Amino acid sequence: MAWLRHAKFWIIIGVLGLVALWLIVGTAFRDEEPTQATVEEEAGPTRVAVRQSKAQAVDRLLVLQGDLQPDQIVVLRAETGGQVLRWHVPRGAAVDAGELLVELEQGEREARLRQAEARLSAARQQLEATRKMVAEGYEPALQEELRQAEFEAAQAELAAIERELEHTRIRAPVAGRVDRRVVEQGDYVAPGGEVANIVDNDPLLATVQVPQHQIGRVSVGQPARVEVLRHGSAEGRVSFVSNLADPATRTFRVEVEVPNPESGLPAGTSAQVEIPTETVPAHKVSPAILSLDDDGRVGVKTVTDDGRVDFHIIEPVRAERDGIWVAGLPERTHIITVGQGFVSAGEQVDPREEMAVADASEGTEPNR
Repeated sequence: MAWLRHAKFWIIIGVLGLVALWLIVGTAFRDEEPTQATVEEEAGPTRVAVRQSKAQAVDRLLVLQGDLQPDQIVVLRAETGGQVLRWHVPRGAAVDAGELLVELEQGEREARLRQAEARLSAARQQLEATRKMVAEGYEPALQEELRQAEFEAAQAELAAIERELEHTRIRAPVAGRVDRRVVEQGDYVAPGGEVANIVDNDPLLATVQVPQHQIGRVSVGQPARVEVLRHGSAEGRVSFVSNLADPATRTFRVEVEVPNPESGLPAGTSAQVEIPTETVPAHKVSPAILSLDDDGRVGVKTVTDDGRVDFHIIEPVRAERDGIWVAGLPERTHIITVGQGFVSAGEQVDPREEMAVADASEGTEPNR
């Protein structure tokens, strides 16, 4: 039984040791809690980088895709028939209004012209002789009226053949470029047949379709900017706004007239049209600093004068390559540029100017 008494003794000693160890560990953890709280208390507000920004007057743009078309395309037609004798201008040539383009063979028209001239001369002589006879009482007045009618008919016949001869010399009805020659030398063209297309590229018309909810922002006379890929841009003005929407798309046709005196912009290409509709105060920001509130609205976080975070719902005004212009911020404000994702509206922060933060980062030695 002696061994049993020794076993009980060591069991009691073991239990007392465990209790002592538990008390020691508990005390250590209680001592550590205020130390951690002290560390958190000493950490202070979250540090963020801010940039001072002042609103600028920025044009709100209506940006649309459209087509660049000539001011007019004239289909030139022959007013009389005949075989093409010669062209006086090459295809693609710039021509002035009234410039001779092509001649047709005159054919029998020259003979008809001489006959008409002869008939007119004879009618004139007969009219003059009849007038003398009537004046002397040898002919009745009715005879003079008949000779007068014959003379006028001869005049009309001659004028008609002269017009027909003039129509064999086909001229440009408008200034532009000969974009297409339908007939060539030796071809026969019938009266009313197509001869060529004249394209007037100055001015050009940029045609776009404006959605119905935006049409109220557009009016005739507004300035506009037209950009054509690889051909640069040009300034123009809104020249036409349709009063009737397309029933299929619910959009309105709008035309922007663009001067093109040197024909630097080609017709028939796609174009981007920017129409400034109003001027608003806006700040330029990087898309990377935009945030969402609890309701999913897009905004920008700023710091107030007392060092607290403020969230402003913004509205994009215009996009550029190096940032976007947004409305909805105070005229002067400090925008959080670094750390906005770690702070919330109303939170106290430690704002530092972004240049100062950058300088501090550059002065820190890299980890080795």
